[in-house]
Amino acid sequence: MKEVYIVDSNFENTDFSQRGLEKGEYENCTFRHCNFEYINLSGFNFTDCEFIGCNLSMVKLMNTAFREVSFKECKMFGLQFHDCNRFGLLFRFEECLLNNSVFYQASIKKTVFKNSRLIEVDFTESDLSNAVMSGCDLSGAVFDNTSLEKTDLRTSFNYSIDPALNRLKKAKFSLSEVHGLLYKLDIEIDRNS
Repeated sequence: MKEVYIVDSNFENTDFSQRGLEKGEYENCTFRHCNFEYINLSGFNFTDCEFIGCNLSMVKLMNTAFREVSFKECKMFGLQFHDCNRFGLLFRFEECLLNNSVFYQASIKKTVFKNSRLIEVDFTESDLSNAVMSGCDLSGAVFDNTSLEKTDLRTSFNYSIDPALNRLKKAKFSLSEVHGLLYKLDIEIDRNS
């Protein structure tokens, strides 16, 4: 089957979970209020694309390329980002629901996560150097041998990060959430003082 090359196109209110999306390369395309839930996007290439208000939950991403892709107000439960094509992997998330997604061993330096829910997301062995996590809920997120060097977490909350198991050099945290770094010490922190 021949793969398509689609450029400068807009897709709106389309349920791809019913009709599928043609396999190929999409460049400078916008997907607005589309449903991709459970479809297979393996081997697809997305470059300079934007997904707005889409449902991408449980999508298969084996060797999928995301290069300069932004996701806004998207539901993205259970995505296996570690399966993506790692060459040029660069994306941005704004007001997204990424619960239970996996970034295991992903190199996602400088990635921006803004006002998103990252509940129980797995960042084990990933490289989040110079990333920005602004206003994000990180309840139950797993950080294990993760590089958070120069990462900005000042406005994020509900994280538990063990400084002994992660690289935190020059990472930025807020004083109000510092208990997320000290939880392993089993000490009491008075949040009112």
